[in-house]
Amino acid sequence: MSSEGFQMKYYTDLHIHSRFSRATSNTLDVHELARMAKIKGLGIIGTGDFSHPKWLAELKRDLKKDGETYERDGVFFIPTSEISLIYTKGGKHRRVHHLILAQDFEIVDQINEFLSRHGRLDYDGRPIFGMTSEDLMEGLLSISDDISVIPAHAWTPYFAIFGSKSGFDSVEECFGNFSKHIFALESGLSSDPAMNWRVSSLDRFSIVSFSDAHSASKLGRECCVFDIKRPSYKEIISTIKERDPKRFLTTIEFHPEEGKYHWDGHRDCGVVQSPKETMAKGDKCKVCGKPITIGVANRVEQLADRPEGFTPKDAVPFKSLVPLAELIGLAKNAGVATAKVQDVYNTLIARFGNEFAILLDAPENELLAVTNEKLANLILRNRAGKIKIKPGYDGVYGTPMLNESSAQTLGEFVK
Repeated sequence: MSSEGFQMKYYTDLHIHSRFSRATSNTLDVHELARMAKIKGLGIIGTGDFSHPKWLAELKRDLKKDGETYERDGVFFIPTSEISLIYTKGGKHRRVHHLILAQDFEIVDQINEFLSRHGRLDYDGRPIFGMTSEDLMEGLLSISDDISVIPAHAWTPYFAIFGSKSGFDSVEECFGNFSKHIFALESGLSSDPAMNWRVSSLDRFSIVSFSDAHSASKLGRECCVFDIKRPSYKEIISTIKERDPKRFLTTIEFHPEEGKYHWDGHRDCGVVQSPKETMAKGDKCKVCGKPITIGVANRVEQLADRPEGFTPKDAVPFKSLVPLAELIGLAKNAGVATAKVQDVYNTLIARFGNEFAILLDAPENELLAVTNEKLANLILRNRAGKIKIKPGYDGVYGTPMLNESSAQTLGEFVK
């Protein structure tokens, strides 16, 4: 996969986890990550969880240095880790997650030494610390100016920089004088770039999209597409910062409506509301009277100073897709982990090579040669952005639908 001397397109997913993080698959080791990355069509992924001592030992053992990065089975790895900060600032209780990216394991060792002075690293792949975001930046920059921090899933209600439950109203409010070192924000599953473009204060930040995968099957559900000469840390960071349209080609997005915090609601009572409904009815559950969870769409509306549809001049384009296994599950009216769905998935991968090739490029006649018309039609509709989603809320994922006005799912439609 060497790209020395010419450009090469890399689908890149830098926010992932290992089996050492809570609520993750116990199969997440280096081999499985590399295997599934190739099935998805990813060329570069993050290591995830480099702060965990056992996982870092495996990374050092199982990855080999390849020029300016690390490699396993033809997949390139960039050292990354997500951490959770819980602290009080401005009289409010804050809970924010940040993605840390580093150039090599030598820098990682220094980062971990710094983090270990603030708490334990061995109990979770995504450790929790009581320091502020400013304290974090000061400590990391004292190690190296090349360390990067990206606020993770920026709008998620409970653990994000703009989250409705414990977040801030601006990057500057969170990072203070260190905000000049923040160059990108992760959109998260419940928002997309277009939603972020409505907030003019975010114009200077690149909007990146990664999967936050807790199992290998979720890799690549969001990613960035880079056309770069070599898969090095510095090349990737400069591409994100500069937003050169010849290098930062696009982001692949989960439909934000499918994210589990897109609309407002109260899961326990089955109450779901659009932002407009919440503004009209209030933020109390109509069933039990408790506060509902204010979702991402509402939070964006609170901070937006632009209308829907606004696009900045230097915006990186994006494409929203329903993952392939979900499309097969809809066509088969079956769960994504069932044998009949996985059999079709594996047949398509064997024919076309990887999931992105199927979702984005496979011709209709070739799809029809290996599957039926129902599934081929779903793949083409997905590619054209013609699948509507019943919005998720308060921890409940959204559901693909036949159309906006019908509660009938595509799974019911194509039985």
